[in-house]
Amino acid sequence: MKKVLWGVLIGCSILLNASMVMAEEGEGDAPAVLERPIYVPVKPAFVVNYGGPGKLQYMKVEISLRVIDTSASNAARHHMPLIRDYLVRMLSRQTDEDIDTLEGKERLRVAALEGVQNVIMEEDGEQGVTDLFFNNFVVQR
Repeated sequence: MKKVLWGVLIGCSILLNASMVMAEEGEGDAPAVLERPIYVPVKPAFVVNYGGPGKLQYMKVEISLRVIDTSASNAARHHMPLIRDYLVRMLSRQTDEDIDTLEGKERLRVAALEGVQNVIMEEDGEQGVTDLFFNNFVVQR
């Protein structure tokens, strides 16, 4: 029991010392504010047909954007109709070969990110979207 108590006390003192050192190093400077990324869901989920002529094929894709701050979040929300239009057109141009593999889905994700960044850049002249994520990707053939 004494060993466990000593271990806890030593661990607490190490954490206390580390926080004191960090506080001393930061004295006189402005407090460091670490911006946490903001995730903007692109809602509702996309349900598009793809693959061209022949049997209808559908995909359902849920997407979120990662932005750097609230200003970029507001810009993404403001331009959401343009973003959705771009993504619908892009997703509906896909073929089975494009989305059958993980590499193909990654290429699609990167291309979608670049397209969304271009849409916002054209409209605002600034860039705040840093990443795009497929939260759900379902295909029906």
